Amino acid sequence: MKQTPDSPSPAGQGRYAYDGLERAIHEKARLGILTSLLAHPLGLTFTDLKELCALTDGNLNRHLKVLVEAGLIEIDKGTHGNRPQTLCRVTTLGRERFQEYLSALEQVIADAARAAARKQAPNPARWNSGLVPGSESAGA
Repeated sequence: MKQTPDSPSPAGQGRYAYDGLERAIHEKARLGILTSLLAHPLGLTFTDLKELCALTDGNLNRHLKVLVEAGLIEIDKGTHGNRPQTLCRVTTLGRERFQEYLSALEQVIADAARAAARKQAPNPARWNSGLVPGSESAGA
């Protein structure tokens, strides 16, 4: 779901400076869940995912619900050896949106690196003009 600067945020969703950093993925625990699931294409059981991500049952359930509602993962409940088992997998849409997220994150990193380079290398010739290093305006 792409947003323009003038479009309202979906209910309950904050806005980021970069559209691709969607909240359903960007939150730390959900990013860990998706990364773990992407590394295991056949999926992971709830128990394995809980251990990998170091989350409690309740926290993992809450984050899985958000990811399912966003269409990023699917959950299959069944049995294995007469025991209930919950298997979590990334959907095709989830893989696509994760790639879009990574592209946006790469842009954030590139922009931050450029901004840091500008701040780290102020023009010494301007110091003699009375400007304090780091106080140059972004347009200068």
